[in-house]
Amino acid sequence: MGSSELTDERLLAQAAAGDADALAVLYDRYAPAVLGLALKMLGERASAEEVVQETFWRAWRSAGTFQAQRGTFAGWLFGIARNLVIDLCRRRSVRPRPALDEAEAERIASAPDLEADVAESAWTAIRHAGVRAALAELPPAQRRVIELAYFGGLTRQEIAAATGDPLGTVHTRARLALQKLREMLRAQGIED
Repeated sequence: MGSSELTDERLLAQAAAGDADALAVLYDRYAPAVLGLALKMLGERASAEEVVQETFWRAWRSAGTFQAQRGTFAGWLFGIARNLVIDLCRRRSVRPRPALDEAEAERIASAPDLEADVAESAWTAIRHAGVRAALAELPPAQRRVIELAYFGGLTRQEIAAATGDPLGTVHTRARLALQKLREMLRAQGIED
C-alpha cells in the first residue's frame, strides 16, 4: 500500500515512530488547508506560513498524543493551527509596537511644531542626543539587547531566540545595560 493510500491516523502513527516521509504526506494533504485557515484568521501571508510550519512541527512532536476516539486527525490538526493563531494574536496585542524606522523618525522629529514651546523642544533634543550618546557607550551585546527590546519591540524570549543567547544572558545584559544607561544619563543631568 502506497503512503498516499494510507489513512491520516496510520500516517500519524508512522510519524510518531520517526517516519519523516509519513509526515511529508500529511503535510502535502493538509498544508494548503491549514494555510487557508491561518490566512483567513490573520490576513497576512508571512504569519500564516509561520503558523503552518509551527502546526506541523507540533503535530510531529505530539503525534504520540493523538487519540482517534476523540476526533479526526484533521480536526486535531486544525485545532493546533487555530490555537497557534490565537496565541499569535494575543502576543501581538500585548507586545510593544516597534519603533519607527530611522528615516520616518527623523522626518517626524524635524517637522516643526507650531504650538511647541521652544525651550521644551530644545531640552527634548538635548535629551535625545544624550540617550543616543549613552547607547553608543554600551558594550555591543548590551546595546543590541536594548535596541531589540525598545526599538524592535521584541520580548526577552524573542531576543534570546533571535541572538541565540540563553534567556538568562539576555536578562543580565538588559539589566546591566539599563543600569549603565541610568548612570550615564544622571551624569549628563538627564534623570527621567
